[in-house]
This record gives sequence, structure tokens and C-alpha cells, in this order.
Amino acid sequence: MQFASSAQSTLGVEWELALVDPVSRELAGRADEVLALIQEQNPDLLVPGPGAHITGEFLNNTVEVVTGICRTPAEAADQLAQATAKLKEITDRLGLAFFSAGTHPFSQALEQVVVGKERYLRVLDRSQYWGRRQIIYGVHVHTGVDSRAKALPVLNGLTNFYPHLLALSASSPFWEGEDTGFASQRSQIFQQLPTSGLPFTFESWENYEDYLEDLVATGVIDDPSENRWDVRPVPKYGTVEMRAYDGLASIADITALTAFTQCLVEWFSRQIEAGRRIEPLKPWHHQENKWRAARYGTDAVVIVDNANAERPITEDVLGLLNKLEGIAADLGCQAELVDIERICREGAGYQRQRRVAHENRGDLRAVVDDLVAQATEGL
Repeated sequence: MQFASSAQSTLGVEWELALVDPVSRELAGRADEVLALIQEQNPDLLVPGPGAHITGEFLNNTVEVVTGICRTPAEAADQLAQATAKLKEITDRLGLAFFSAGTHPFSQALEQVVVGKERYLRVLDRSQYWGRRQIIYGVHVHTGVDSRAKALPVLNGLTNFYPHLLALSASSPFWEGEDTGFASQRSQIFQQLPTSGLPFTFESWENYEDYLEDLVATGVIDDPSENRWDVRPVPKYGTVEMRAYDGLASIADITALTAFTQCLVEWFSRQIEAGRRIEPLKPWHHQENKWRAARYGTDAVVIVDNANAERPITEDVLGLLNKLEGIAADLGCQAELVDIERICREGAGYQRQRRVAHENRGDLRAVVDDLVAQATEGL
């Protein structure tokens, strides 16, 4: 399998946005109207290029803003801001609003319409109950690696820090009007789909190719792109894609976590170039860490090595930021990386949602209003 040439530690960001009715605050299945009006008013916004573009997704209540190839998180943030400002002009004309979080706080899953593309309908047919409940939203960050030999070791390294990234982004405490008790309900729902969830560990790229060939041969997937791990290599782009994040409410939060991810990938890349092995955690530690981060968010205590040492997740994050300072300086993302401290201090999205709900006597419409305000702040 060919692995595309990609400049080391370049970035691409995908931000999934939920369309809502600003009166009822319910999800609005009108992405087809949004995309049609963009085609009429600003067709270049639908075409991948050096800047961000907008596309549809699995559900007709969702649009996705996708950046071009960026050198820094700040560049990605600028592209997201420009595209969402244009999107807001379109949604305003249609009487719509949009936000991003891991889930909608109260809309009902079975009322949502899946886009009629063949690949989406195949997912729905195969996954049935769970496929009909994928009203979830996330952020994906692609980071370039300059050789195929780095892809799997970098994947292993990112998976070790998966719970940190999930906890910092966790923003889905509510599901169909109920508080689930989880920080990230999205992560629990998404892993029900075939090939979703944590990646396996492979010692060689050839072993990974054998795995994909087995999936295709046995009808699990039709194409390698349908391997939907939470962290995965993407040979087409020459990247490793981190898919741990819940939908992030603001461009500032996206930028901070993009910087964290970029610095981690660069850190792993330098270790590989120095001949050091990135030791993956035991698979049962990965599984437990994911569950702890999904359940407890930034209050989780996670397993940090194969000797069974444990550490509070925010304490470990703050220690990592110190280790990554020099790399952030080299990459030009110091200010964005330091902003992770704000999330640790003020709380992640799930905490803000619960706080807003409490301040409004449990009215989850207020949560939607707050999410809309964050997505459109400064536009």
C-alpha cells in the first residue's frame, strides 16, 4: 500500500457541526439545503483546496468544515474561522444555527435522517440499532509523518495519550435529554460500529496491510478507509489521524488540542529518528484508560506505564506540556499549546454543559444556546 509523501507535522483539521433550529433548539435535518445554497452563493467553498471547504456528513443535520494543509494550529484556526463565517451567512439566511459538541443534549436519535449515499446506507444496514443512534459529532486532526516507517510507532504513541485527548475534549454528558453520568457519551456510542474503537498494535506495516486485507476478504469492510479506529494511519494523505475528540465547541479549544496533538506527533517523530522505541501500553490498559476518560473526563486517574503506575490525568497533561515546550517553540505553536492549561483550569466542555444546565434549572435548551454562542463567537 502506497503511503503518500507528507511534510512532517503538517496539519489538517475536520470540524463536524450540528445544524439546529434556533427556536426549538432541536436538530435540523437541512444540510442538503445548506449545501445547495452554498453551491449557489459560494461554490468554491465546497471544493477542497488550500483553504477550508465545507462538506456533508452521515446525517442530514450535519456539515463538516475541513481545512487545507496547514503548518500551524493558528493557520488552521484562521481557515476554520473564515469558513464558518461564510457558513453562518448561509445558515442565517435559512433560519438555522449550528454548534459542535459530542452529542446534541436532547434530540432523539430515531428522528434523524441519514444522507442517502451508498456508503452511509451500507453502514446503517449493517449496524442497525447502533447505526441509527450515531447522532454524534467530533473533531479529527491529521498530522503529517514524513515516512511510512513512522506511521505505526506514532499511532502507538498517540494511543498511549488517547485518554488525555479524550478527557480534554469530552463534551457529551447528555443523551436524549438525560445526564448519562459520562463525560463522553459519544465515545461509547461510536465504538459500537464495526472496526471503530481503539487500534490494534502491529510490529510492521506489512502486518497492518495483512489485517486490512483480511477485513476486505471477509466482508467486514469494502475499502481500507472504512477502518474507523479512534487513531489510524491514512496512507492517502500520509498522515496519522487522531479521532479521539468529542465535538469541540469553539475554535479556541480546537486550536489548543490541535497544538497538543501536533507537538505529540513531532515528539514521537524525533524519538523514532533517534532510534528509540515507543512502547505501547498493554491493550487492557488502553481499554481501561479510554473508559476512565469517557466516564470521568479530566477527573480521571489513568494508567501511565506498563508497570501499572497511575496518575491524575490533568497532572499528567501539565507535566507533558513542560516536556513539549521546546517542540512547541520549534513548531510555532507555543501560545496555542499553553492554552491547554485554560481547559485544565476552567474545565472541559462536559463540565461547562452541566454548569449551564444547572444554572438554568435543567433546561437543556440553554445548553444548546451556549454551544451556538461558542461556535460563532467572533464571527
